[in-house]
Amino acid sequence: MHTVVVGTSGVTASDVLAVARDGARIELSGEAVAALVAAREIVDALAAKPEPVYGVSTGFGALASRHISPELRAQLQRNIVRSHAAGMGPHVEREVVRALMFLRLKTVCSGHTGVRPEVAQTMADILNAGITPVVHEYGSLGCSGDLAPLSHCALTLMGEGDAEGPDGVVRPAGELLAAHGITPVELREKEGLALLNGTDGMLGMLVMALADLETLYKSADVTAALSLEALLGTDKVLAPELHAIRPHPGQGASAANMLAVLKGSELTGHHQDDAPRVQDAYSVRCAPQVAGAGRDTLAHARTVAERELASAVDNPVVLPDGRVESNGNFHGAPVAYVLDFLAIAAADLGSIAERRTDRLLDKNRSHGLPPFLADDAGVDSGLMIAQYTQAALVSEMKRLAVPASADSIPSSAMQEDHVSMGWSAARKLRTAVNNLARIVAIELYAATRAIELRAGLTPAPASQAVIAAVRAAGVQGPGPDRFLAPDLEAADAFVRAGGVVTAVEPVTGPLA
Repeated sequence: MHTVVVGTSGVTASDVLAVARDGARIELSGEAVAALVAAREIVDALAAKPEPVYGVSTGFGALASRHISPELRAQLQRNIVRSHAAGMGPHVEREVVRALMFLRLKTVCSGHTGVRPEVAQTMADILNAGITPVVHEYGSLGCSGDLAPLSHCALTLMGEGDAEGPDGVVRPAGELLAAHGITPVELREKEGLALLNGTDGMLGMLVMALADLETLYKSADVTAALSLEALLGTDKVLAPELHAIRPHPGQGASAANMLAVLKGSELTGHHQDDAPRVQDAYSVRCAPQVAGAGRDTLAHARTVAERELASAVDNPVVLPDGRVESNGNFHGAPVAYVLDFLAIAAADLGSIAERRTDRLLDKNRSHGLPPFLADDAGVDSGLMIAQYTQAALVSEMKRLAVPASADSIPSSAMQEDHVSMGWSAARKLRTAVNNLARIVAIELYAATRAIELRAGLTPAPASQAVIAAVRAAGVQGPGPDRFLAPDLEAADAFVRAGGVVTAVEPVTGPLA
């Protein structure tokens, strides 16, 4: 099994995916352990002084003015975890919770939090044992970080609350820790606060969304090319010299992908035949411009994610010179903005894909295809309602594109009077990504059927490869009406698994 070593300088997106989705094991580097020891010595020294230090010997948030005596500090740290573990609603997905815990461990190991090595090791042990704290949908305002979700994770470290075992069964956390030989931690000064104060949940969801969207954007280029081909469109608009004079990198990459898919097609270039067209519709002709803008949005979001992955997000932080200073680095605005931006781009990509599907199904605009791609139109409805489903998904995508980060709601007696809502932005982006996969799958289903109905014209080799692969995956071709939902589910699974990209790349070479 792959092992991820956590040091002091952050982690990579690949590390997050390996731990969250693939169950990779975690080890702490010697450098990280040394940094943990050094930072803890600073915290212990400050805890022994009579002067109050925020997070070490004071209360929290709006209660930070109270100096806490030494005999109450362990209770203080336990209490902050228990009181902040106040989430409600459905359980958050296992991969999200694993990413959340792993990214908090990343910051703990930076040496800027003052947490003891044994606490960090227990976090790693819990992840390695496949124990997943129960985290709820609601409870984070994205400032000071993802407080309630992280609190539910810290509660598991204490052996309290509920968690899911490697078998998927939810049990008391103390029982699960005991079953795996893990001793619950007794939190000391600053440690409760340090386990709660970060943007880890929204960052984990951003990293996973970026990975999923990279595959979906490549898949969308392929399905757009298939739709262009099925509509007898022209590939001349994809010429590199046209995109070179508007040098957005994503646009050029999308156009190049589409052109590679269409190479060798006998279906393109018939726009001047029986019903001459000067130009294809925008949804066909401007596919690279829309998908390309989304790709450039991905590139920007990836830059933000990389910066955040290299960050130590906590308050207060331990600095190398021995100071423990309050700060505002826990604010989720940088991550929240790009989460919302990605939802906007995904909604537009879904919207243009739906317009191409609708064109394939409309006999007045499909240039010779049967109505709704039906076998016997009137007796058969074909893909009429598949497009309804796609339209419903697009409509929801538009609602999900409304930014969460434009909102703020004050909390903590107005101490935390401006929050990022980054967790909410991340949660709705996950829904948007899932919807986008379904939308692309429906376009794939329609475009492959339409190409097969173009008798006498040979599609591009890459198109043939996609059609063969999707049929092998259980997605049926043209014919009389049948129970359609299983076909759509199979197409969706094919898209999510990267099947579109895997099918074409042996023919086209690696897609950009």
